[in-house]
Amino acid sequence: MTDPNAQPPVDPSQNPPQAPQGPASGQPPYGGQQPQPGQPQPGQPYPGQQPPAGQPYGQQPYGQQPYGQVPPQQYPYQGQQTGAAPLTQAEDKQWASFAHFGGALGAFLGAGMAGWIAPLIIYMVFKDRGPFTRQESKEALNFQLTVTIYVIGLYVVGTILALVLIGFLLYPLAWLVGIIGVIFGIIGGVKVNNGEAYRYFHAIRMVK
Repeated sequence: MTDPNAQPPVDPSQNPPQAPQGPASGQPPYGGQQPQPGQPQPGQPYPGQQPPAGQPYGQQPYGQQPYGQVPPQQYPYQGQQTGAAPLTQAEDKQWASFAHFGGALGAFLGAGMAGWIAPLIIYMVFKDRGPFTRQESKEALNFQLTVTIYVIGLYVVGTILALVLIGFLLYPLAWLVGIIGVIFGIIGGVKVNNGEAYRYFHAIRMVK
């Protein structure tokens, strides 16, 4: 006997099994979308976009690698905040070399007594905007101040001793000191322009 309440058997030919629902062919798997061509992958910055802090992207900014004898610095330059924009690497090297070249030009035009003017101006304007400019303008300033002191001293002593007719012998020595200021100022400018720190053979360190 058959049970009148039993379900009739299912004919597979009439009701084929349904395939599980899923992504259509060519569609990305569940949980995401396929990125379009030209779009960056997740976690990668767009071209020109700054990476997150601590994750370098492309070339490292100036200041992480030292040049010459200047210790590495993180820009903005960690000096006194003046509100002015920090110098770039090229500008920092350029103004540092101008301090030496300007000292040589001032020594030449001022007969050894005006070489300190250009380094002083550059030091006062750019000392807080670039570490290389600060270092080299201070070095040039100390050297040219030393040359100026020696030249003026020789002229003064020579003038006093001129009363006994031997002071005029010190004038050529004063000219020689002025020429030394010109020559070594040019040498310092060339060295610094090549990215090398320069230290003069003698200078009174008046500016620390």
